[in-house]
Amino acid sequence: MQLGIHFANFTLPGGPEAIGPILSGTAREAEAAGCTTFTLMDHYFQMEEFADRREPMLEGYTALGFLAGRTDRIRLGLMVTGVTYRHPGLLAKIVTTLDVVSEGRAQLGIGAAWYEREHIGYGVPFPPVSERFERLEETLQICLQMWSDDDGPYEGAYYRLAETVCSPKPVSRPRPPILIGGSGERKTLRLVARYADACNLFALDVGEVAHKLEVLERHCADEDRDPTEIQRTILAMVDPLTDVDGFLGSMEAYAALGVDLVEVMPLVEDPVTWAGLLGEQVVPRLAQIGS
Repeated sequence: MQLGIHFANFTLPGGPEAIGPILSGTAREAEAAGCTTFTLMDHYFQMEEFADRREPMLEGYTALGFLAGRTDRIRLGLMVTGVTYRHPGLLAKIVTTLDVVSEGRAQLGIGAAWYEREHIGYGVPFPPVSERFERLEETLQICLQMWSDDDGPYEGAYYRLAETVCSPKPVSRPRPPILIGGSGERKTLRLVARYADACNLFALDVGEVAHKLEVLERHCADEDRDPTEIQRTILAMVDPLTDVDGFLGSMEAYAALGVDLVEVMPLVEDPVTWAGLLGEQVVPRLAQIGS
């Protein structure tokens, strides 16, 4: 089983001047520790469920471009891009740029978006949830077309592109992997089955994750798709270092469901040291699970 880092807290000792060095230091330490992915959130405001909305929050793709120049091997992405935040043609170009400058390490993580307050705050349209899912599907189609040999027009209900030119093409082959975040059974997991290379679920309960994966397999059957083609990933809501044995024990249960990557969040004042400790205490033992 692989370990990834989801960096969500930018309220760090030293204020804004320290964010860049701590962020890059954590990513480099995670890479050295053997972590395989490093993701950020995609928000304008910090999440109110997590902290005060006025706490620091970086623009995701700008920060990932910075990290691309500070790391060598670790995969980089947002978990997850809100479909409402960027026009899909521009989004495909942004992810392509990240993939090119990182030499093939970009991932498109995407979802339907949910944080209404930040949309209202910045004057960004926030359509009803059914429309956001329809826009999500069109966005996936546009990205796939821009990453293909078809540079012709795209005509959708919400987006119309006269040309889908994307030059240079991504370095990743056949294209950057697509991860769809969320666990909605009727829409999100259906889109995973139809378009995605990976899904991400909250690891709040093994039974609930098992149920969601069963739903995903049914959608895959409807789409005539092999469910083993889709990487199963989870976001754990615990700090592995507080109880390493307990964490690894719980991961055994998720690995039995076919989950092969877990992301964890450094909610500590010194995430650089924290990432190094993961390399010493967690990564080698986690790698033995499911192998």
